[in-house]
Amino acid sequence: MDYAIEVKNLTKKFGNFCAVNDVSFKIKKGEIFAFLGPNGAGKTTTINMITTLLRPTSGSIKVAGYDTVKHPNNVRKMIGIVFQDPSLDRELTAYENLYIHGRIYGYKGDDLKNRINNMLKFVELENHANKIVKTFSGGMARRLEIARSLIHKPEILFLDEPTIGLDPQTRSHIWEYIKRMKKEHNMTIFLTTHYMEEAESLADR
Repeated sequence: MDYAIEVKNLTKKFGNFCAVNDVSFKIKKGEIFAFLGPNGAGKTTTINMITTLLRPTSGSIKVAGYDTVKHPNNVRKMIGIVFQDPSLDRELTAYENLYIHGRIYGYKGDDLKNRINNMLKFVELENHANKIVKTFSGGMARRLEIARSLIHKPEILFLDEPTIGLDPQTRSHIWEYIKRMKKEHNMTIFLTTHYMEEAESLADR
């Protein structure tokens, strides 16, 4: 069986503090995998190791077949990330945020323009493309972060508590986007959450 992510005996220590202790799991291609746990359980630390932002103390991780320590750049090309904390440039417009992200991945010209317009349409922000992000509601900003994470068409998407702090109606809309991403692109989605109903609604496992 092909796996999108393979984690084996993963451990992360900060000095004498063990944040992640000997964790192992495999995620199938095309599934939504929910990673559950209360605040402080080590979910974000685990995601940071899988996405090459942190180096493991011990253990191994493969993402799309690439070892995250030996081939981090290959891994980064295959993944998209929506971080738990806001990471947009609030002084720029929605379009400009997506443009900069697309240029980082090497896209330009009409290809980049089309990608941006398609992603804005996907998250229903096409009418807000030229508005400054600091004027956005929390839900609009979250939707823009999802659009940004998809600009380079990743195989695997990481969503670190994507609906935290959002009202119930906005949370429901974000859930619909997540379901559409899997259905339309057969995308592997790694979701961290401490909302049991969120995992129940979205996850295959």
